[in-house]
Amino acid sequence: MSSAFLFPGQGEQYPGMLHDLPAHPSAAAVLDEISAVLGHDVRAHDDERALRSNASVQLALFASGVAAWRTLDALGARPDYVAGHSIGSFAAAVAAGALALPDAVTAVRARGHAMETAYPHGYGMGVVLGLDERTVTRLAEQAGRPAQPVYATNVNAPRQIAVSGADPSVDRLLALALANGAAKARRLAVDVPSHCPLMAGPEQELAAVLSRLPLTRPRIPWAGNRGGRTLRSADAVREDLVHSVAHPVRWHDATSVLHERGVRLFVQVWPGDSLARLARAAFPDARATSMRAGPPEHILQLIRRVVSA
Repeated sequence: MSSAFLFPGQGEQYPGMLHDLPAHPSAAAVLDEISAVLGHDVRAHDDERALRSNASVQLALFASGVAAWRTLDALGARPDYVAGHSIGSFAAAVAAGALALPDAVTAVRARGHAMETAYPHGYGMGVVLGLDERTVTRLAEQAGRPAQPVYATNVNAPRQIAVSGADPSVDRLLALALANGAAKARRLAVDVPSHCPLMAGPEQELAAVLSRLPLTRPRIPWAGNRGGRTLRSADAVREDLVHSVAHPVRWHDATSVLHERGVRLFVQVWPGDSLARLARAAFPDARATSMRAGPPEHILQLIRRVVSA
């Protein structure tokens, strides 16, 4: 049996999340290294005011993921696979050894700035529970307007579909979803239309930045966002990171591939536990947990049990 670390994306942020990280020298060292690249303390990106900025949210989530992973790694808790949802894929790329931390900071900063600049207001995301991708796509076509498009985007589970677009159309789509039998339909704490064609411009800007950064073959197999496959080459990781902006995240496909490859322990790295809950629901024969469930030493014990099983 194998283990996988899952790095979350937007929606898991909360004020103080960088200050709530495990009190370990490795975590502090990561935050200091990121701060040196930024030219200011990254810890300032996790207060309530800063988290109103999409660019700050992305930096804070990335920093928390890498700092938490480095703590686990220092303790000897090492996974067989890694995967990251949206911005979490950059932290996963660092953990896999495909992208150096300073270069990842450069890419994440550029990504967040490009996305926020392109759509400073009037756009966002929602999520529909209880309807499949085909149905949500049909409802998006009904809800959208020529000047206010909306799209079905991330497939987090077979019946948990994210939507992205102009605020009025997102709201119309969520109302239509409820009228058509959705169990829930609500807005997400994301104020840009991620993972849809509206992000073609920011995706091109990120592609230009990543083309100048060196990537290496991942030491740990890395599950991609776009195709739901485990990637083992630097070029494949680079391409998937680029497509993390304007293309849907096929999260259920990615975790299903990991499960097929023998993963029976899914660990969500800091913060939150939404990815752990998705894995728990999708794979009843696997253990799924998060760092919020206990100290880092608890994760180490779980991985040792998986290795010895």
